Amino acid sequence: MNRGMDDAEPIADFATTPPLLFARVLDGKGGARPAGWEEVQHWRPHDHEPVLWLHLDRTAPGVREWLADRFDIPAPTIELLTSEATRPRAFHEGHALVATLRGINFNPGAEPEDMVSMQLWANGHVVLTLRRRQLQTPKLVRDALDNGRGPVDAGGLVTTITEHLIDRMSETIIELNAEIDRLDDEECELPASEVISAIAGIRRSCLALKRHMSPQHEALENIARDAPAWFERHDRRQIVETIDRLRRFLDDIDISKESALVLQDDMRARAAAQTQQTQYLLTIVAGIFLPLTFITGLLGINVGDIPLAEAGSHGFWIIVAICGGIFGAELLIARKLKWF
Repeated sequence: MNRGMDDAEPIADFATTPPLLFARVLDGKGGARPAGWEEVQHWRPHDHEPVLWLHLDRTAPGVREWLADRFDIPAPTIELLTSEATRPRAFHEGHALVATLRGINFNPGAEPEDMVSMQLWANGHVVLTLRRRQLQTPKLVRDALDNGRGPVDAGGLVTTITEHLIDRMSETIIELNAEIDRLDDEECELPASEVISAIAGIRRSCLALKRHMSPQHEALENIARDAPAWFERHDRRQIVETIDRLRRFLDDIDISKESALVLQDDMRARAAAQTQQTQYLLTIVAGIFLPLTFITGLLGINVGDIPLAEAGSHGFWIIVAICGGIFGAELLIARKLKWF
């Protein structure tokens, strides 16, 4: 049975449907040919086809036992390769390189900070990549191999996979910066609640990306510093370049986070200024009408000897004239004091 053509959903019966998502045998010239499960079971390295790449579903039943029997991987390493512990890390174990890496989740409906993990094990002749959720990077590398433009050996395969994982971060960072620019340009036109909600989402994304990708920086440094002997000099150099690119992306994330914070502070400052202006106007209005309220309240008490109470309609118009005069005088004083 050949399941090597598609990154399919998890499979249940190990006897008839193995955990293989796809397999490629590198030809050492940038290309590769598909391999089925039966060939994988009996595959041995050859000079003209030096590397076998297996992309597996780590949640498939029996995958742990198969890894132990087929590649003699120690039990603690198998636990790492198949567990839900997805914090990025990398170490050298004998002739093998073991790593847990993270990539941006570009699956439909996923948020950028919802990272997807991928475990990796390589011994120079075999490269295993294991995942639970679908990840786009293995497919991109597989397509490059199918078109004859892929890596030529195990070290190149590891560095290419790592490079694709990191490069796809740039798309998310560009989207975050574009959203910040849009909010900055349309801040006055959009509802304040919408802008604040969008800024909060951007800051959460930046924090999540930084939290997940900072350990990956350390993992890549471990690969470059303590890689197995089959990891050639140019592979180490490529990993160093990938580390530099990741460091720049982390700096860009910090800049995006600070830009969102500046925009948020600007929103708060404008809202505070608008609130202060409103309160100022209300204070002026209250100050102008306070004497009038005092006069009308004083004349409205139900006791004897109220002035002008017996004057009939003339008393009403006299009180109106007095209040109008006081109101006009207050307006002139406020104008002179430049209250408005």
